[in-house]
Amino acid sequence: MKFYYYDNLFNDELSTLIGQDKLLISTINQFSFCIAEEDCNFKDALKNADILLPDGIGIVWAVNYLYDIKIKKIAGEDLFYFLVSFLENQSGSCFFLGSSEKTLALITKRMNKEYPKVKIGCYSPPFKSSFTDVESKEMIDSVNAFKPDVLFVGMTAPKQEKWSFQHKECLDAKYICCIGAVFDFYAQTIKRPSDFWINLKLEWLIRLIKEPKRMWTRYIEFGPKFVKRIFEIKKDSSLF
Repeated sequence: MKFYYYDNLFNDELSTLIGQDKLLISTINQFSFCIAEEDCNFKDALKNADILLPDGIGIVWAVNYLYDIKIKKIAGEDLFYFLVSFLENQSGSCFFLGSSEKTLALITKRMNKEYPKVKIGCYSPPFKSSFTDVESKEMIDSVNAFKPDVLFVGMTAPKQEKWSFQHKECLDAKYICCIGAVFDFYAQTIKRPSDFWINLKLEWLIRLIKEPKRMWTRYIEFGPKFVKRIFEIKKDSSLF
């Protein structure tokens, strides 16, 4: 057993991404790590992302524990705000692929107010666990007709990562970013905990309190499983 994601785990300033072309950017946390242990296609998508952001304090702890290297948490929301600010300065464009028509309308309204120089495109795919070839083609065609600088994909994990990895080469975008819940955070249909809790590394606790039914599995069930796996990886590595 090994920590498969160390090689593409990002540990730098987001500004270093500028100037690179056709990057697939995903995030990893303790929940997605555990899901990927049981889903080989998801694991391949994460391992083969060009950039993998450590979007979880559990991942930060695991890297420090396994390799004695300190990294910082970089959330999908951090990436989002960095890129849209860059696009505003460059009068660039972005495309939102995912979520509902209502959420996309809220995103567009707020973007037009806060980032008026950014050209925006949107597409709401069917709400289902997987897409047919025809549905995927419609999604790809919508993106490519717009030709965005940045494609934001928000279809929840692991669907968004697997779909983006499968279709990366067909998508005409410089950056393909799987950012999931950021769509709801920016639309304000779900409120992310304040910087106070984030800086205390207790964002997970506030989200659990606010959304116990949805977050129980992620934090209470998979938290101990994640720690156990990391301990096993450490033990296995010590044998060589």
